[in-house]
Amino acid sequence: MGKSAFVFPGQGAQYVGMGKEITENFSSAKEVFEEASDFLGYDMKKLCFEGPDEELIKTENTQPAILTTSIALLKVLENEGISCDMTAGLSLGEYASLVKSNVIRFADAVRIVRNRGKYMQEAVPQGLGTMAAVLGLGREELQKCLMECQQYGVVETANYNSPGQIVISGEMKAVQSAVSKAIEFGAKKAVILPVSAPFHCSLLKPAGDRLKDDLLQYSFNSPEIGVVTNVDAKLLEGKDAVIPSLVKQVSNSVLWQDSIEFMIKEGVDTFIEIGPGKTLSAFIKKIAKNINMQIETKNIEDMESFKSLINSF
Repeated sequence: MGKSAFVFPGQGAQYVGMGKEITENFSSAKEVFEEASDFLGYDMKKLCFEGPDEELIKTENTQPAILTTSIALLKVLENEGISCDMTAGLSLGEYASLVKSNVIRFADAVRIVRNRGKYMQEAVPQGLGTMAAVLGLGREELQKCLMECQQYGVVETANYNSPGQIVISGEMKAVQSAVSKAIEFGAKKAVILPVSAPFHCSLLKPAGDRLKDDLLQYSFNSPEIGVVTNVDAKLLEGKDAVIPSLVKQVSNSVLWQDSIEFMIKEGVDTFIEIGPGKTLSAFIKKIAKNINMQIETKNIEDMESFKSLINSF
């Protein structure tokens, strides 16, 4: 029997209505939303279920909203007796995997990510930075492309999502020049993303420093199940590694492809995506195909996906 992993999505997966069906059907999910509302001082159910979208997409709201939805779904699964051998999350999603492995309490995580969102948003004035997705270009070619664009400012790799999909981040002019240059280098497509700040690049170091001051006020436990970190694509070593890893994560590349490859090599053949959307499942299928491995992906975000997931066990 192979191993299973729970994976949690990051920012960009949010939509108005996320978590609503599950919360209407399970009191354990409802409790998570109520807990988040108590700790943050606003109505998390209203934000996630009714929006409006322009409030939900504010980074300091998006991050706790996605985390709350993911943990609400997680509780429902856990109550069904479904667990995992390993866990990982994309950027913000890593906080959900830390909650899953009891490294951090949900109550603490939801407060930390609200501030994380705020700090990431405030690190670079609106309009000065952006991100772009580059499709169909290898890592080395992309690095050469970025080197040529650094005369216009900071531009770095932010996310290694899957083979042929890398996200870059940095100052507006540099990213724009990299988008046009990437095509010359052989990219199939390069598009500016609708984000409010240049996440996961060195411009966000100040946000990491502010986050560190926050994190030092909380206590962490050693992971009860393996957590694969974004910054190293390997297992979190213990509670002392939590703060350095989370601080670095804000301004470093997210090694998602590498993390999934690591888990597959460790024997994981079933990935369950917990949270809004199915973006990670799409990445994971591509990553597995690229290394000729057979895996299965499942997801839970509403009643239909919940029922089909439960029936598959």
